Amino acid sequence: MRRVDVIDLLLLAAIWGSSFLFIRLSVGDFGPIALSGMRTLIAGATLLPILFLSKKIAVIRTYWRSIIIVGLFNSALPFIFFNFATMTLPAGTMSIINALTPLWGAAIAWVWLKDKLPPLRMLGLMVGFAGILVLVWDKLSFNDTASIYAVIAGVAAPIFYGIAASYTKKYLMDADPIATAAGSLVAAGLMLLPFTLYTWPATPITGGAWAALIGLGLLCTAVAYVLYYRLLIRVGPPRAMTVTFLIPVFGVLWGWLFLGESITLRIVMGGGVILLGTALATGFVGGKKKV
Repeated sequence: MRRVDVIDLLLLAAIWGSSFLFIRLSVGDFGPIALSGMRTLIAGATLLPILFLSKKIAVIRTYWRSIIIVGLFNSALPFIFFNFATMTLPAGTMSIINALTPLWGAAIAWVWLKDKLPPLRMLGLMVGFAGILVLVWDKLSFNDTASIYAVIAGVAAPIFYGIAASYTKKYLMDADPIATAAGSLVAAGLMLLPFTLYTWPATPITGGAWAALIGLGLLCTAVAYVLYYRLLIRVGPPRAMTVTFLIPVFGVLWGWLFLGESITLRIVMGGGVILLGTALATGFVGGKKKV
């Protein structure tokens, strides 16, 4: 990759790695649902002008049904689940759990789209999920139901990303990716709007929580989507996908720097096993090289 592409890759990983930091700083004030609704509305409203300027708004009219479904599974539902989990689990731990996304994506594509899953990639799935057990084993106490529910929500959230990825591959491959991103975010925001209003907190929201929300909506969602799709076009999906391996590094780093979260041996070991499993399951390691 060119140096500019490497810089974009690192910048994207740093931005997405900070998303759980911003969630941690804002979810206590907004709550999981209202935070998701505001995040998607802010990001969608930011990307819509780009669509009008690039004259791609017609794409949404053509694919609106599929875009709504992607909005539900790629934004609305996973954001709520991640927000709920981050209320209990450290931001750094959540950024590592997020690395399950390609694992779930590979498993769902195997079941739904009949994608081939050779033995080495199947091993990667098992290794990745074993890494989750290493990472969260100390949270799995039946005397602490909040932690158990948080772990379940965190591990389940990437399932929705996997469903959205397979659905997009099946029904939206011909649609413009920026139009799909903007349209799905707006759709998610509108779907969540009644629930956002219903669950809006009765107590005043602090300035810090508002600032974290703006960072989450503008930087971690709108700007990150533009960066990701620009990278996708320039270097292709396999190389762009390597951002998955870098996000936990920055997520743990930001949690340590700004939230005082500890970096334990369990986090290092669990994160390493999950990333190894992800690399195997996606074919990034052990896959056949194209000549």
